[in-house]
Amino acid sequence: MSGIIKNIQIGETLSLVAQIDCIPGQVISKTLAQTPGAGLTLFAMPAGEGISAHKSTGDAFVLVLTGEMEMTIEDKTHKAAAGECVVMPAGLPHAVKALTDSKMLLVVIFPQS
Repeated sequence: MSGIIKNIQIGETLSLVAQIDCIPGQVISKTLAQTPGAGLTLFAMPAGEGISAHKSTGDAFVLVLTGEMEMTIEDKTHKAAAGECVVMPAGLPHAVKALTDSKMLLVVIFPQS
């Protein structure tokens, strides 16, 4: 076993949504994998909470698992509901906000050096 994926049961069927809880007033994250080439993180955030604008050196793929979220890339806003995704390109400022209690899976793919 490589040990790259962590903090989650391996070799079992499970619900991603059940792996993390929304806590009022807090953005909760659970890292599932982090390598030089990629990151895999679950997030849970109650309505009104979010991640402020920042830039990343990798492309960020956000899959909304529950709820409805708003993603801002530069100055353009996109809404996504459960089952929908948004790709936020590397190098551009982006932010995420929960419009309702929400959970998401973030996959960041970094360029090879």
